[in-house]
Parts: sequence; structure tokens; C-alpha cells
Amino acid sequence: MSNTIGYPELAALIQARAGVTVAPADLEQPGAQFDDFGVDSLGLLGVVGELENSKGFKVIAGAESAKTPSEFLQLVNSSVKAGA
Repeated sequence: MSNTIGYPELAALIQARAGVTVAPADLEQPGAQFDDFGVDSLGLLGVVGELENSKGFKVIAGAESAKTPSEFLQLVNSSVKAGA
């Protein structure tokens, strides 16, 4: 079983921690940026904190500053692999 996360889990975390509802398919769109959905670095910091607490790994510093969902997932999932 993998601890990596995908767009559906990211969308759920954004809703829970940033208070923004966004469809996973919208996050996957090429060129999608967090600004497009009203998600800022503070919201992403909440997502990072939740991931660290629930999954038990340290997310690479700077993930909360990612501009795109794709970039964020790459950083988070590389953190998972580094801790494996």
C-alpha cells in the first residue's frame, strides 16, 4: 500500500483545511494553479500539516509555496518516497 496522494485526496484536504471546494478533475487540468481556486499558501500549509499528522512523514520544505496542484503533489509524493 502506498502513502502517496493523488488529486482526489488533495481536493478533500483542500476542502477540509483551506475551506475551498474544488473538484479533483479541476486540479488535474493542465495549467491549473492554486490561485485559480482561491487557495493560498496558508491553506496549503494547513494541508501540509494534516498530511504530516495523518500520514506520519515530513513534507519537503516549501511545498506550501507550490503554485500548481501538480507541483504540490510532486513535492509531497517525493517526500513520501524519501521517507520510505
